[in-house]
Amino acid sequence: MNEPRAGVAPALRVCTAAERPDQWERATSLFEGLWPEYNLHGNRSGEYFGQLVPRFARFQVLVIDAGTDRIVGRGRAIPFRWDGSLDDLPAGIDAVGIRAVGADAAPTAVSALAAEVEGDWQGQGVSRLIIQAMARVTRDAGLRPLVAPVRPSLKDRYPLFPISDSARWHRDDDLPFDPWMRVHARLGATILRAEPRSMEITGTVPDWERWTGIALPGPGEYVFPGGLAPLAVADGVGRYWEPNVWMLHEIR
Repeated sequence: MNEPRAGVAPALRVCTAAERPDQWERATSLFEGLWPEYNLHGNRSGEYFGQLVPRFARFQVLVIDAGTDRIVGRGRAIPFRWDGSLDDLPAGIDAVGIRAVGADAAPTAVSALAAEVEGDWQGQGVSRLIIQAMARVTRDAGLRPLVAPVRPSLKDRYPLFPISDSARWHRDDDLPFDPWMRVHARLGATILRAEPRSMEITGTVPDWERWTGIALPGPGEYVFPGGLAPLAVADGVGRYWEPNVWMLHEIR
């Protein structure tokens, strides 16, 4: 892979899937390796991720190295109807995606779904650029706000702590303890709510053993590599709820 030189800010450009469907097609398989295997098997995630293009193409963004034409980042988002209250805020990524694809009424807001950065470009500010691009396409569509069901990047180190607790952890400078939440906060985002049941993933014990690389010899709760919360195993089936933290970006 071509690595960006230290200290040199590369020329990056942003486009949407509506503007460059050819580039979006190129990106289809580029980022799968960034996710833990189990995370690719959500019970209902295919229902909404599968409709992003062409239906919501204007909200899907790519970050491209202008010098090499290499795709280095991808942002996926979905417009949905929300009255702005916590009571009406969907219960996580599955709920917002299902609401979005099933709605007849016009959307009022946009939810981020994923921000992905090529491995050797991580730490170069690309994730920040993706969030800013999502905010821009939200504004251009006349919608507001942008919300994000954030997947805390360090939560897998603390799977036994409820997300309602770890979401409140802060550093001495009062920024969030978690680096990915911190990126959002530095862009002005605020925490709306911790969501302990954001994405549901169910599979047989052999499925989960293959996805996680560990043996699951009997019923019980398991901590597993890359998991943000324990996996519950009973009657030959593993059930897992991925937690997230809702964060709000005001659009001005």
